[in-house]
Amino acid sequence: MTRIENTVGKIGQVNAVFLASAQKHLDNLTKPVGSLGRLEEFARRLVAITENTGPTLEKKVVFTFAGDHGVTQEGVSAYPSEVTPQMVLNFLRGGAGINVLAHHAGAEVIVIDIGVDYDFGPLEGLTGRKIMRGTGNIAKGPAMTRDQAIRCIETGIELADSYAQKEYGIFGTGEMGIGNTTPSSAIASVLTGRSVAEVTGKGTGISDESLAKKISVIETALSLNKPRADDPIDVLAKVGGTEIGGIAGIILGAAANRIPVVVDGFISTAGALIAYCIEPKSADYMFAAHNSVEIGHRVMLEKIGLRPILDLDLRLGEGTGAALAMPVIEAGLKIYIEMATFANAGVSGEIK
Repeated sequence: MTRIENTVGKIGQVNAVFLASAQKHLDNLTKPVGSLGRLEEFARRLVAITENTGPTLEKKVVFTFAGDHGVTQEGVSAYPSEVTPQMVLNFLRGGAGINVLAHHAGAEVIVIDIGVDYDFGPLEGLTGRKIMRGTGNIAKGPAMTRDQAIRCIETGIELADSYAQKEYGIFGTGEMGIGNTTPSSAIASVLTGRSVAEVTGKGTGISDESLAKKISVIETALSLNKPRADDPIDVLAKVGGTEIGGIAGIILGAAANRIPVVVDGFISTAGALIAYCIEPKSADYMFAAHNSVEIGHRVMLEKIGLRPILDLDLRLGEGTGAALAMPVIEAGLKIYIEMATFANAGVSGEIK
């Protein structure tokens, strides 16, 4: 049995008994039933995911996977590929958006080189898990081999297992990779059945002319590589990215370990969609951080069955949306744990 198969075999649906118990407790708190809306949803889901009536989210971590993409040779991004390693170094210095927002959320940031076309050497704070030095140009051939795609997913699973053993209570996903909205749109098109134009946006801010070229490049990639919609690993290998595979692995590993995972934006959701298509029950453990301005994001969220928590016109990635959503999810848990019941507070309940 492969590591992916073993992990998938551990993923079960969340326990309905815990969902019902959590809802009963929420309904007895000093408020009208359901009046705290989605905060109550977050609380009961956390209880059911962890199978713990008093879960804790004190230890939080955002995994930011970095990888390069050969398709940047086609002019699909507003930035050169050299920015990927430059941003990795910025993460390690603590100067990026994810560093600021993760600190705000009380979360650690783990930066993983899973496919950057650069030799960092040993660097403090950098987790080296390089599968390849950037993917192939999907307009000319496959992004990677099937074995490399599997190794990307397994890398995410290994990290999830490791941090589960360290008793982290919640995971977040993030990424860095110039050009990675292109493979994400390709994945979205194949696995949702929507046209390339329906799921492809401007990424880092390209012109209308460049957007038309980007759509054409993706259509060429799909025609050339013929990814199979019934085989998510084939899709990842043929038109995906190393960081997208790593994110899929983190999500599968989180679900296998009964740990909630907050999915960031468009690229992270492409990884979540791969995970979902490998094992649909993994969706029970996902929280969609936000709805980004990328037009294909909502399409993928709807396919998985996720409702975004925030809608702030974000399109940065890195895990920034996940970091922002974590305190909102935790607020729901604090309501569940710290708010008084009618009986404890001596407050009259609803008239029956």
